Formats: sequence, structure tokens, C-alpha cells
Amino acid sequence: MENLTPKQIVEKLDKYIIGQDDAKKSVAIALYNRYRRMQVPDKMQQEITPKNLLMIGPTGVGKTEIARRLAKVVKAPFVKVEATKFTEVGYVGRDVESMVRDLMDVAVTMEENEKYEEIRPEVRRKVDKKLVKLLVPGVKKEQKQENGMNDFMSMLSNMSQASNIGDMLNNNNNDTDEDPDENRDVTDDVRDKRLSIKEQLDKGLLEDHEVTITVQESRKVGPMNDQMANMGVDMSGMMDQLMPKKMISRTLPVKEAREVLIQEESAKRVDHDEIYQGAIDRTQNNGIIFIDEFDKITAGDKRNSGEVSREGVQRDILPIVEGSQVNTKYGAVRTDHILFIASGAFADSKPSDLIAELQGRFPIRVELQDLTEDDFIQILTKPDNALTKQYVALTKADGINLVFTKESIEEIAKVAFDLNNTNQNIGARRLSTVLEKILAEILYEGPDMQMGDITITREYVKEQVGKIVSDKDLSRYIL
Repeated sequence: MENLTPKQIVEKLDKYIIGQDDAKKSVAIALYNRYRRMQVPDKMQQEITPKNLLMIGPTGVGKTEIARRLAKVVKAPFVKVEATKFTEVGYVGRDVESMVRDLMDVAVTMEENEKYEEIRPEVRRKVDKKLVKLLVPGVKKEQKQENGMNDFMSMLSNMSQASNIGDMLNNNNNDTDEDPDENRDVTDDVRDKRLSIKEQLDKGLLEDHEVTITVQESRKVGPMNDQMANMGVDMSGMMDQLMPKKMISRTLPVKEAREVLIQEESAKRVDHDEIYQGAIDRTQNNGIIFIDEFDKITAGDKRNSGEVSREGVQRDILPIVEGSQVNTKYGAVRTDHILFIASGAFADSKPSDLIAELQGRFPIRVELQDLTEDDFIQILTKPDNALTKQYVALTKADGINLVFTKESIEEIAKVAFDLNNTNQNIGARRLSTVLEKILAEILYEGPDMQMGDITITREYVKEQVGKIVSDKDLSRYIL
């Protein structure tokens, strides 16, 4: 985990999220407390548990984005789950422990990617050698000299020389690990061609050239695999050990074939047990689970028999948040130091409607504020991933130089803010709806017309959405 102070974490979040300073400070403190915990004696470390957060606020104000960006900042395993997808044990639906298994899957992928990246230069060199051989399949000198030998007798000879079936199957690729210029077994003509192809490959001139490779067939994941995974059993791994691996041929462009072969070769070289252990440590100490729609599992003021399952889900979540052991296909994972961030609008209920034990496990509560018109202006311009910047980049693909004037951005913000006030408030998500409507004609005609420079003005915005905004019934369905 990158060692960032709370202030530095907030500064990084400010690049993507406008406003909500209290929420950003709270998550930054919770995250930095993890670093503090690692500095105390081992005995005390086990006693210090994370202070889980409960974010309260309407949709579209940045609850999910804060948690997601936080995980990216510190390169922590992160999953977002919806509380409404879970059901009490014994009912049809997802088991609450599946959120920990999902988190573990993310951690394993992160560990694998890091390990693969470490060995990528070495693996790529080997794969490029193999690609050269595949692009210029050679005839060995002795094969050329014995050209008259019967094919059947040749096959028997190869079988007798192979130490096992695997050697026989791989016999055609015995020279793929050698440098094209070092392979003396092939004819001079083939060797010269391979040297030429190697130079072109190094210069990136053959990226779109097609090549046929032999790879292991991916096993299809069926419902049985999911059910066994929920019990912490790696069904796919067991089947791989019991059944022979099936090889298939695929014809791909060189750039795609290279990535497939790099992935396959990297998987052979890394220690998977080490990866799994690293993923378990990362999950237990750095994992973040974001539980959305937390308010939907409260009973509220109106209690009936249908609410039994909601309270049951709360009671099932409780031991996970308190700290328990969850069996995954990679090993047992403790949840004591996983950071849980719950989120909900709590429009029809309140946090006190949660069972008392669960309330106590989310001691930090942050209320996120509705976004203002000024917030919308900043959202459209300030973040590194601002919507206007995204559309400018998209239209550049069609040779269009799109420019938004200051007045047009102010008008877009005003339209979105007014629509949120007159219709259901969906927060910053309204900006995407409005922008898509404003730019619909440009996005449609762009690929077929040489539009060049286009400036979006206040008048153009009014022309595109003015009539819809003024008609409340129409805006309810279109914007």
C-alpha cells in the first residue's frame, strides 16, 4: 500500500470528485489508520480494527466514486456489492460470504498482474522467438536429406525418440526457444528468412499479420462451478487435474497472439501458491468492500412478515463485518481488518432502523450533500476525467475539434440542476443525460461528415434541449 497521508489522499481524490469534503476526509483517515496499525507492535495490531464508514446521501452525489477512487489511489482490492442481492441463509439468492470471495478474486488478479509484469520483458523475448518460428516454419536439414523416407516410418521414428506423449506432441516446436540466427538445424534459406522476419517483428511491422498458434482451451464455467466456489471449493482446478488439457489452434493477428502466448507462458513461470498467499494477505489487510443500497435491508417503520429476510441479511452480514473466517478456493480469509463502507440514501428509513449490533460496526457516519449548480460547473471542467473532456476525446476520433464555451458549460449545469429539482434528483448522472442529448446530432453525423472545428455555445445548448426542459411532462421521459 502506498504510504500517503490523509491530506495527500484527499488531494488525489480532489482530481476526480468535486465537493463532499467531509466524506473524503473520513475515508482518508480510515485508510491512513491502516498504515498506522502496521507501525504498532504485532500484539496490538490484532486488537486494532478498522473504523467502518456509513455514507448517507441521495444517488449521484459521489458515494460510490469516492470508494472506487480510494481503492485505486492505494492499489487495494475493491469490490462493490448491493445489499439487496443478498438473502438470508436458506433462501434463494447470493450468500453474504460471496462478497469476500469476490474480493479475493480481485486480489488474486492484482497479484498475478504484478508478477506477470515483473517477468514480462523476459517472457516477451521468448514469445517473440516463438512467433518468428511460427511465421517461418522451417524444414530441418536432415529432414530435407531424407526427403524420400516414408511418412509413416518417419512418424514411428519420432515416436521412438520421444520420451513421452507430451514430447511427441511438442516435437514440432522443439526449436522455438532458440534464437532464429542461432538455429543451425534448419536450412540456410529458412534461417535467413527468420532473421528478416525477426527484424520486422522488432520494428512492429507485422502486428496485423495473422499467425496460427496452439493454446490450451479455456474451460467453460458452469453453474456447478459457482455453487462449489460458494463453498470454497475450486472445481475448475480439480477438473484440470483429472481431465487432460485440450489444445486448440487459433488464428490471430500477431499483436493479439503475442498477448495470448505471454499470458500462457507467464502462468507457467510464476509460483501460484505464492500468488494466492500474497492475495490473502492483501485482502485481509488492504481489502475494501463497498456495500451499496444498505438502507434497503432495513425494515423501516412498516414491519411485516416480508421484512424477516431483510433483518436476516443484516444478521448474516454482522459476523463478516465483526470479523470471521471465510473459506475461498484460494484458502481461508479473515475479515477482521477488511474496511467496509456502507452506503444508502436512507430516504424512507434511517440508520437507527438497522439492528443495534450492526449500527455499532459502522461508527463513522458521513452525510453527503446534494450537488449545487456551481458543483455541476466544476464537475464539467475540473476533474481529469470530466465529461466534457471525454466527449472532446471521443469526437477527435472523427476529426472533430470540439470546444465548449464557458457560457455553454454554465447553461448545461443550469439545465441539469433545474431538471433535478423538477424531476427525480439523480445527482451528477443528470449531466450525462443532458450532454448526450445536446451532442446527439454531432455524434451521429460525425463519422460521415468532415465537421472540423465545432464550438458548443449557450445558444446551441438552448436550441437542443430548451423545448424539452420547458415541457415538464416531456423532460420527465427524455431527460
